[in-house]
Amino acid sequence: MDIKRAGFEPSKAGPGDYFTGRVRLDAPFSGSGGLSGVTVTFEPGARTAWHTHPLGQTLLVLTGCGRVQRENGAIEEIRPGDIVWFEPNERHWHGASPDCAMTHLAIAEKKDGVAVTWLEPVSDQDYLG
Repeated sequence: MDIKRAGFEPSKAGPGDYFTGRVRLDAPFSGSGGLSGVTVTFEPGARTAWHTHPLGQTLLVLTGCGRVQRENGAIEEIRPGDIVWFEPNERHWHGASPDCAMTHLAIAEKKDGVAVTWLEPVSDQDYLG
């Protein structure tokens, strides 16, 4: 058993290459089987860049109100308790709503050591729909 206490690793800002707006990353984890995850907090209007995951991704929404969109799909609102699944290699983005912060736990498995492939930023036009 391994217990990592809250605050075991300092919070980090989401890198500007992968996020638009203020984003905080907390409590990253990875398992021996290739499972990895992180708690992500998005300030209002903040979001990821477009990206894919070779084995898919699960989001567990913890607080606030957010948005998700897959390529060629509608923007969907997400709230606490919602669980979002993105298919392997499904191009998508996620983040907070324009007026409310959102925190989710993001979980993905690695394939050949890779959990995510980052693409271009989500434009304001795409974000606002």
